Amino acid sequence: MRRSALAQALVEQHEESGQVTAAQAAAPPTEPAQTLVTEFPFVLPRGYVGPSGTVHRDGVMRLATARDELVPMRDDRVRENPAYLTVVLLGRVVTRLGTVTDIHAGVIENLFAADLAFLQDLYRRVNQEGHTRAGVTCPECGHGFTIDLAGGRLGES
Repeated sequence: MRRSALAQALVEQHEESGQVTAAQAAAPPTEPAQTLVTEFPFVLPRGYVGPSGTVHRDGVMRLATARDELVPMRDDRVRENPAYLTVVLLGRVVTRLGTVTDIHAGVIENLFAADLAFLQDLYRRVNQEGHTRAGVTCPECGHGFTIDLAGGRLGES
């Protein structure tokens, strides 16, 4: 097996010190492993009011799969009213609202309009842009900065 000149030079230079073995020098460079973020925590502006009256504001949305976007198209409620697609789709990708883990279209139907709009925007951001950040500009000084839309309200940490 022939080695490249660079690999041969590395072997000769470092083999004695034990820093680089011949196999390591001949191996192609590897890229560092990257992890894919698939779940995004969020805080609803108003909150979901559960059957017992408990308000649930924090939740988790996962990335949508192709199946998540295709299955609702066969749903009779979506066929009758295309606007219902959002409700069915969010019912599939929101995995938790507070302590509620059985999320379905019925839960999404009972969200306040502000919370539904928030989740629609979050869905678009995480599935099209891959993150929950948005660039904003201060209206007074013109300074630009980034905020995380999935986080809490202003002043909360």
